[in-house]
Amino acid sequence: MAFDGIVTKAICSELSNLVGARIDKIFQPNKNNVVIGMYNQGKNYALNICTESSNCRIHLTTHPNPNPQVAPNFCMVLRKNLLGLHLKNIFTLDLERLVVIDFEGFDEVDDLLNKRLIIELMGKHSNIILLDEQNIIVDSLRHIKQDIEHENVKCRDILPHVRYNFPISEKYNFFEVNDFNSFYDIIKNSYSSNILDNNCTFNFEDVFPSLISNTFNGFSKSFVNNIINKLKTQNKLSIVNPSNNIKDYEHIIFLVFSEFKKIIDNIGSNNLSFVIIKNADGNPKDYALCITDNVEPQFSLNFFIDDFYFNKESSENFKNYRNSLLKLILNILNKYNKRLLHINQKLKDCDNMETFRVYGELITANLYKFDANSKLDFISVENYYDEQKLVKIPLDKRFSINQNAKRYFKKYNKLKNALDIVGIQKVETEQDLDYIQSVVYELENATSIEDIADIYSEISENVIFKTNSNINNDKSLKNKNSKIKKSKLTKNKKVTFNPIKYTIDNYTVLVGRNNVENDYLTLKYANKSDIWFHVKDFHGSHTILKFLNSYNSSSYDKNSNLLDIIPQDIILKTAKIATEHSKAKNSSNVPVDFCEVRYVKKPSGSKPGMVIYTNYRTVYV
Repeated sequence: MAFDGIVTKAICSELSNLVGARIDKIFQPNKNNVVIGMYNQGKNYALNICTESSNCRIHLTTHPNPNPQVAPNFCMVLRKNLLGLHLKNIFTLDLERLVVIDFEGFDEVDDLLNKRLIIELMGKHSNIILLDEQNIIVDSLRHIKQDIEHENVKCRDILPHVRYNFPISEKYNFFEVNDFNSFYDIIKNSYSSNILDNNCTFNFEDVFPSLISNTFNGFSKSFVNNIINKLKTQNKLSIVNPSNNIKDYEHIIFLVFSEFKKIIDNIGSNNLSFVIIKNADGNPKDYALCITDNVEPQFSLNFFIDDFYFNKESSENFKNYRNSLLKLILNILNKYNKRLLHINQKLKDCDNMETFRVYGELITANLYKFDANSKLDFISVENYYDEQKLVKIPLDKRFSINQNAKRYFKKYNKLKNALDIVGIQKVETEQDLDYIQSVVYELENATSIEDIADIYSEISENVIFKTNSNINNDKSLKNKNSKIKKSKLTKNKKVTFNPIKYTIDNYTVLVGRNNVENDYLTLKYANKSDIWFHVKDFHGSHTILKFLNSYNSSSYDKNSNLLDIIPQDIILKTAKIATEHSKAKNSSNVPVDFCEVRYVKKPSGSKPGMVIYTNYRTVYV
């Protein structure tokens, strides 16, 4: 559910337990976040205020945030005015998405100080505003100047030295609704107005959540939907949409109203909690407020919100980093594909070079038959390379016959020299393409931000990527909201060795997560007698079957073929793992090559992850 007025009030109700806390630290991790450190009753707390449009919220946090070496101006203002003060009060205005925090303390001459912090959690209009004792704005995270010509008269000036005015809402206050009849009358009037304005067709599950959120302060559509789904799950209501008349739904609306009131009445008690809503895959999708009989810890709601949004932002940061890096690499991949097409076209042109040589020799051999200075469109001569058949040789009439012969020899020599160069270019380009495609595979199969950081570290020093794009300065890869420090992405050149580990019976199987780790796993970590697996002709991870650590036979002969000793089912299972970590994971009857590690070599100057191998066998899985 959205961080609406109800959630805001529930969170702030818990935060009121921090009244009396001393402010001892303030920092601003990024342009959207401010963290206020507090000390209360022997414990340290960190209050996170986020104004990001899609994730605006306020809550305690236990997850570390980076403290920039150079504090932004607004952070410096907060430090100057709030450090050393005590939290006097924290509250919301009914169910408005607005939090008021009052601070008090003494200045250096023991004069009483009072400051107020306003947190407006209003999507893209979210803001943090510092006020003095006269409600005059000291400063704000975002400065807003009202446009006189703007049609939106609700817009307020949020500028230093301007008196602060609370936003005015035209919606109803749920706390002023005394009973169901009053609530129902408001809904009917709002529905009638909605029909007149929009001429819509009534569908309860589509219209009712929007109707509530547009009518009452603090109610999000997701909150209302969660209530309806809960009642349906409990078989307390069944929605059949019998007509377009809101009166047909009076009983349903009563049940929903009762749930509203039950949750709101329990704000501030230990009976209110959150539950995770999962999608079809079993992964967390959303959360919902609920009533529970269990007594929870002091800040349970805050810490639930903290974990939920931390995981959500981590997932978003992961996707953003991956997509940004993937977009960059796919552009380079496209460039190399075009380069290969151009090279192939050059090689195709070289197919004609022998024809140019023959034309030059035939013209030279038959010069005595023509006026050397004559200018013709073509000549016909006998081709002594092809059973004296008559051949028609095109000429450029701008030049003499003798000059045309020289031009054909020049074309031949040019293409002959180009053939050697272009041939080398083709081999190099195909190798580069293969490596780029392997990086694409790694990115598409990365599962964490750490995996992305390792891949970034790998390619940031590679000449392919440094030459074709300024990867180290790409702004899209420097997401300021990321929980990963910049040094993790740019300075950590040594990748932590952390392969994926499987256990098959008593055998250990290790799988590399990226090209650099593949090299380390195969060439440095694995023993010569371990077994190396890789899917044939597909990009994939190096897979190592640890042998001697698992094989305890006293009859083991060092000169024997290890591939004959390992049980066939172990080989098949390991090959299956190698397939699952390759681009052929969705294919059937996939060939997997395997051999002893001693037969795997890395050619000098080859790209990370690229090896050659001999003495191998192939199994199909």
